[in-house]
Amino acid sequence: MNIEEFRDYCLSMKGTSEDLPFDENTLVFKVMGKMFALTDLDNFESINLKCDPEKAIELREQYPAVQPGYHMNKKHWNTVLNNAGIPDTLMKQWIRDSYDLVVAGMPKKLRDQLNNL
Repeated sequence: MNIEEFRDYCLSMKGTSEDLPFDENTLVFKVMGKMFALTDLDNFESINLKCDPEKAIELREQYPAVQPGYHMNKKHWNTVLNNAGIPDTLMKQWIRDSYDLVVAGMPKKLRDQLNNL
């Protein structure tokens, strides 16, 4: 997956926006203002994704390209290395899982707003 495919996929999900809140290189994707994915614009070597803590451990054990979240809460975030043999379909599933996890954790009011978009 290249950065354009990653960006297009993230933005295809309902209520998603992109931002550079940390610096000019860290591209962050949010759903209703809540972060679900981020990457480095200049060096698209990895993607940080939110993950259920138990599943995060399983993925790290199963895939060498999945590591504890770099500069993130390592319990809730994974860093997935690009070009490490992970199929795009699986990468997209993990991105979607991250999005869904963030949506599930939102207050009902925000989820209702998202559903009405």
